[in-house]
Amino acid sequence: MSMTTTSASTDGLALRFWGVRGSTPVSGPDYVEFGGNTPCMEIRCGDRLFLLDAGSGLNACGLHHRDALPKDIDLLFSHLHLDHTAGLPFFKPVVLDAGRTINTYCGNLDGASAEAALDRLFSPPLFPVTLDVIPCRFAHHGFKAGEPLVFPDGVRVDTILLNHPQGSTGYRFTHQGRRLCVISDIEHTDPWPDPALSEFVRGADLMVYDGMFTEGEYPCCRGWGHSTWQKGVELARAAGVKALAIIHIHPAHTDAMLRRIEVEMQDVMPTAFIARERQQIDVGAPACAGRTRLSLVG
Repeated sequence: MSMTTTSASTDGLALRFWGVRGSTPVSGPDYVEFGGNTPCMEIRCGDRLFLLDAGSGLNACGLHHRDALPKDIDLLFSHLHLDHTAGLPFFKPVVLDAGRTINTYCGNLDGASAEAALDRLFSPPLFPVTLDVIPCRFAHHGFKAGEPLVFPDGVRVDTILLNHPQGSTGYRFTHQGRRLCVISDIEHTDPWPDPALSEFVRGADLMVYDGMFTEGEYPCCRGWGHSTWQKGVELARAAGVKALAIIHIHPAHTDAMLRRIEVEMQDVMPTAFIARERQQIDVGAPACAGRTRLSLVG
């Protein structure tokens, strides 16, 4: 797989990974290439910015952009488990900017917003600072996964409920004829692929999928809410998905192991790859149609 330093187009659909690990952050010499932060993605539909999940990778996102982020930030949660929320109080735009609004969207709580859960998480004795005293303003929005999100500028994001303990929300972004689907955290069902999920991701230029376990690991972890790259490939093939990115990487999977897995996966699906921190993708660009070209940013 080749690496380039091209940047995403300003009018297209772009994705950048800021955290790709599942469960807990990791560090050290065995975790340099793929990274060690928990889930956070930056998605741009033209000029509109979305952040998806607030894992430990959110800190790096805030440091990178500094003052370049919009005053109103739309933060979409797949769900509220710790590895998807722990970065929130360390996000520099939250800590430093009193003129900023963080709009949170959560779809796995039967219509309730993330407000009550986040207030419990970020309060003594679990955390010394409550979110209501942080300089920025929070506006929490609840919805039921399966309902579309329609924003004031007309951008629509479709959603689906995923099979995960306490539920998780999958997202579909469509812009300028390009389609990106983020399907994490999810455990595959039997039979597979699920027809409703296949229809949701059908024809996507890129699908981001939870491939935390190897096939050998999965039987011991059944019911934990995660899947394998093989099931991601099955879903992609059934739905005509053009490229596949594996995320929610197991914290014990080293760079060497992931490189071996990626080679095995690309022998089956050449446009599949394992996501890397700070990797940037122009979704639907010609590079996404062949063996996927990647960009790493500082």
